[in-house]
Amino acid sequence: MIGRVLIANRGEIAVRILRACRSMGLEAVVAYSEADAESRAVLMADEAICIGPAESARSYLSAASLISAALVSGCDAIHPGYGFLSEDDGFAEMTRAHDLTFIGPSAEVLERFASKAGTRELLAAHGLPMVPGSAGMLRDDAHALEEAERLGFPLLIKPSAGGGGKGMRMARTSRELQQALTVCRSEARAAFGDDSLYLEKWLDRTRHVEVQVIIDSYGHGVHLGERDCSVQRRHQKIIEEAPSPAIDDPTRTELAESAVRAAVAAGYRNVGTLEFLVDGEGNYFFIEINARIQVEHPVTEMLSGVDIVAEQIRLAGGEELGYGQDAVRLRGHAIEFRINAEDPARGFMPGPGRIVDYREPTGFGVRVDSGYRAGSAISQYYDNLIAKLIVWGRDRGEALDRARRALADYTITGIPTTIPFHMATLGYPAFASGGYDTATVEHDMDLGGIAHPVPPQLPEEEELVERAMTVEVGGRRFVVKTWAPDVAPPGGGRRPPIRRRPPKLSRSIDPEGSEGVVTAPMQGTIVKVHHRAGESVNAGDPLFILEAMKMENEIRAPAAGDIVDLRVQPGDKVANGQVLAIVR
Repeated sequence: MIGRVLIANRGEIAVRILRACRSMGLEAVVAYSEADAESRAVLMADEAICIGPAESARSYLSAASLISAALVSGCDAIHPGYGFLSEDDGFAEMTRAHDLTFIGPSAEVLERFASKAGTRELLAAHGLPMVPGSAGMLRDDAHALEEAERLGFPLLIKPSAGGGGKGMRMARTSRELQQALTVCRSEARAAFGDDSLYLEKWLDRTRHVEVQVIIDSYGHGVHLGERDCSVQRRHQKIIEEAPSPAIDDPTRTELAESAVRAAVAAGYRNVGTLEFLVDGEGNYFFIEINARIQVEHPVTEMLSGVDIVAEQIRLAGGEELGYGQDAVRLRGHAIEFRINAEDPARGFMPGPGRIVDYREPTGFGVRVDSGYRAGSAISQYYDNLIAKLIVWGRDRGEALDRARRALADYTITGIPTTIPFHMATLGYPAFASGGYDTATVEHDMDLGGIAHPVPPQLPEEEELVERAMTVEVGGRRFVVKTWAPDVAPPGGGRRPPIRRRPPKLSRSIDPEGSEGVVTAPMQGTIVKVHHRAGESVNAGDPLFILEAMKMENEIRAPAAGDIVDLRVQPGDKVANGQVLAIVR
């Protein structure tokens, strides 16, 4: 029996697992990195144990650190959440070797489904139709080009491990394919510790629909219906809803039943999700299985009343499922909105920083899963998911009405978020009618006018007073100036005599003009520099790869010219707005 669980993850999923443990009467220990020392999960935990520095490779991806933390804190099970080591069969085997229960599929099941390319072949043998793709994993760039020639462009490059859209790129030409392979491998290696890739034929204007399955160790399985995850940017989901407004009831039944039947026959066990693409005629094609809890699992929980995290724990402990498909009842309509630290008007550019004000919406049919609070820092080292807003209604119309009210009541300041994007999406005709697809956000919607709220500033007529003080740091003295509203001190003391506006901080980074100046769009780490100083480049040529929030962002030349000034090299950490190079 499981009695004490180490939560080997962070953010909202760590809080979600902790609450499931509490509801089951289990103790929960949160493993955290130095960057997460003051996180909500750490503050809520029965016990918390630091597993290393901020870098994922030295903390949440360190199997030895996590096993040691579990043993030292007296845990008998580990819940990996999603991402990180959640689908790592080696970690699951190491967990078992130390007499700990891995909450998820067994090491054997994870190994069987570890390769997404291999999983396609396995489930095709059990009757699921497939999107055309490469034969197995890509051995090298030459093999990728051979497979691309056979399949034809456009193609999707996908990592064999992990999920969440990380390491995925679309290629329309051989040149784009060769450029993207390096980025995809690097991003997949950083996120999952595995840089193996495969190719999949790009199907245009499809819906992304997935089926939630729960299967015990004895081969008894049920599905909890489907979720529509077609609102995406950069191949990553941002809004999910259930049931899907794109498929009819006969297709819905056939899709779900074929998914659970194939998963059981192929030997899948525990909680999992089978993902499909659905075309305009209602034909569906299997693309991958996620052998873990999904970010969007609350959508299904709201419809089914099933605590999916608790089911994971129960089945990992050896219990039988205990109910059949007839016992599953799906009611109403649910929609999840991912609240990310991103600026939609700047191509959903990640925006790490510190949250100033944070207030969540409440009310009937409204749920918020969050790992942050006012004062929390959104670190460049992890993904940018702040919270998930989930709404439920008796039908889609009522769910949309609740979503409008809840989003209007959600306040986050200090960083850009996707809240304005979600509000704009609710008013977009294709979403309102349910007629959207995976290309709607990036191909159809105009997001240039979306702006995140700016914290209130002092009014222009407010007079500020300059004050100066001397401080000593490390044996050196510094004069520090501050400006504050002109308010008389208590007790009738005299005001300082100097009154003026504080100096305006110039954002200019190049006194000779900003044309040709290449700056960092966010805080992060330079992982690749494509050119040397003095080399010539064309407008749009890739210059740098900047890693931030578990994503690799390509920075391109703003104009044609020579690189007259190159200021960074691989491994350098840079700040938002920092000059990286000048092209003249």
